[in-house]
Amino acid sequence: MAKRLLASGHEVTIVCGSYANGKTGLDSPFDKGRREGYVDNIRVIEFDLNYGNKDKYLKRSFTFLKFAFRSVNAALHEPADVVFATTTPLTAGIPGIFAKWLRRKPFVFEVRDLWPELPRQMGVIANPVVLWMLGALEWASYKSADRLIGLSPGIVDGIARYVPDERRIALIPNGCDLTLFGPTTSPWRPAEVAADDFMAVFTGTHGKANGLGAVIDAAAILMERGAKDIKLVLVGDGVEKEQLVARVNERALNDIVVFHDPVPKTKLAGLMAGADVGLQILANVPAFYYGTSPNKFFDYLSAGLPVITNYPGWVADLVQENDCGLVVPPENPAALADAIINMSDSDRTEIWSRNAKSLGQRSFSRDQLAEDFVSWVSGAEIALADQA
Repeated sequence: MAKRLLASGHEVTIVCGSYANGKTGLDSPFDKGRREGYVDNIRVIEFDLNYGNKDKYLKRSFTFLKFAFRSVNAALHEPADVVFATTTPLTAGIPGIFAKWLRRKPFVFEVRDLWPELPRQMGVIANPVVLWMLGALEWASYKSADRLIGLSPGIVDGIARYVPDERRIALIPNGCDLTLFGPTTSPWRPAEVAADDFMAVFTGTHGKANGLGAVIDAAAILMERGAKDIKLVLVGDGVEKEQLVARVNERALNDIVVFHDPVPKTKLAGLMAGADVGLQILANVPAFYYGTSPNKFFDYLSAGLPVITNYPGWVADLVQENDCGLVVPPENPAALADAIINMSDSDRTEIWSRNAKSLGQRSFSRDQLAEDFVSWVSGAEIALADQA
């Protein structure tokens, strides 16, 4: 999105923290907890705030708050015509609020998950005072923003509860990188997966929200049925990965479940090219049904992978309406195992694959979504002037 802004004649500054499994492209030493430079002609300001999916909730919360308040300084002093902030977490809206009310800058707020509703339903946050504070921040962020972006229909509806003017809200979901996941990608498989194995892949965080225990339970059923030619490959990291690995070891499921460390997106494209199906797995939380925009789902479509998803909602609707995979009930590992076996034996795999690729090209091309994004963000200044 930043590159598309550059191509449209804009200048872009990205303010970010550090991530344990990623690189910003900056390699100079930090000076007073900050470094900056240019990456692909984009000015990057990076704070020395290391974040990882394995961090416990309290540590992550402090990192989120420290990042928000360091970003306030950037929002108040860096040259800008429009200030853009994206969640999660919800605290990302704080610098945008400051820029809006203290500098009178147009503020565009992108909502990637509905907070605090999502952590409340997951039981991650139960303290009523914290939930009230997050609710107040949600209200302030939405009310302060001149324009908002929701990444799913449910997120747009959640924003609309606070912002009745629909002209201020746009639906711009995660998209399909049809170039990265193109036909020239060289396929590969982990060493534990044979060329003739049926390979189902999950890529993403191994956390509470992802509900990967369902995959382990399905693997146990596959083992009971003697389906050792099926491999379930879980790629990524997270706070629950160690526990998941222990469960696999205890139940002797290593012939079916393969854990793989996170890989760069460029290498991930090759892994997906070597897979047979993508697993879109989440915990059974109603807020997920229409209130998330899972980027792994769009990667699966980009790679032309049939999809198996285990929760209802807009993603399940897309899979069913476009005949690009199978939908199973939540909290039903037997149904998940059945779906994996059925797909491994089905003569419809090529049809599902073509339909998945077609859906990505037709409805979620990142090129088109980037044009929508640039138009929406760059128009915020004009929209603010019109309101005045």
